[in-house]
Amino acid sequence: MKKDELIESQINKLEEKYKNSGQDLSSYLDGLLYQKYLTYWDYIHLDTLLSIQVPRTHFPDEEIFIMYHQITELYFKLILHEQKQIVEDKSQDLDFFIEKTRRINSYFKALISSFSIMIKGMEREQFLRYRMALLPASGFQSAQYRMIEIYATPLENLVHQSQRDSFSSKNQIEELFEHIYWKKGATDLVSGEKTLTLKQFEFRYTPRLLRIANQVKSSNIYHKYLQLPEKSRKNEELIKSLKDMDINANVNWPLMHMGSAYRYLAKENKEVEATGGTNWKEFLPPSFQKIIFFPTLYSENELDTWGKQWVDHIFNPSNK
Repeated sequence: MKKDELIESQINKLEEKYKNSGQDLSSYLDGLLYQKYLTYWDYIHLDTLLSIQVPRTHFPDEEIFIMYHQITELYFKLILHEQKQIVEDKSQDLDFFIEKTRRINSYFKALISSFSIMIKGMEREQFLRYRMALLPASGFQSAQYRMIEIYATPLENLVHQSQRDSFSSKNQIEELFEHIYWKKGATDLVSGEKTLTLKQFEFRYTPRLLRIANQVKSSNIYHKYLQLPEKSRKNEELIKSLKDMDINANVNWPLMHMGSAYRYLAKENKEVEATGGTNWKEFLPPSFQKIIFFPTLYSENELDTWGKQWVDHIFNPSNK
């Protein structure tokens, strides 16, 4: 096709497109004439992006701390982007399901492999000083991560392990949410009362998290898996990708935080409290929480030994 014929064909297609939507093509062409050329820095709002690292102290490493957490939240947004597509999909297409879980795992792997920035990329003495200017803020307050959990599995699987046997899908979402595992990780170490960190988080995000939990109570990723045809549910690639997601989210990611906590917060005689007073030694170990998104995919032995890797990670010097 000659160039003139190609342009004429493209214009005809555009006319049809705008006609079908009740729009006037000539008006859009005028807009195209006046429009500036797009640049990379404008498209990704680079100047804005690079201006939102605002340290609260003069310690240089605080900027690393801010940037890494911002990067983490962007990866969480990517994970949620894929999760929402699985939840909203009506096709029950196996390849689609596998591809989305593959992407989720690739984002988790990038996060996990990059966490050495947090573990070894800052001076401990700087961290222990500038962290005091951040109170009561805490990474515990990442609402996106709570959304990732809610999109992944029924809320009864997120109830604290010590109470999980007392709850089931028959319980109301609001009741299950009150006993969700991470709330016990944000209780005051001395009084046992909710920390300000938790109170702030609940005030800001509880309505939103409850809304999402109600929206996906029968269409979260675990339910979408269970709703697949039997042949698809037995697909080895899908099962592996779901188990990888479970391990990445509920074992490997917490283990990275354990490594960071021991690097910066553990002392010879007494541990330093986490920002916001969160009880990190009780909250972070995977074997303590036993949060498992897709429990029927595992053998009894796998369930019993869930998260035991954290013991080796902490006490094996080669892993530090």
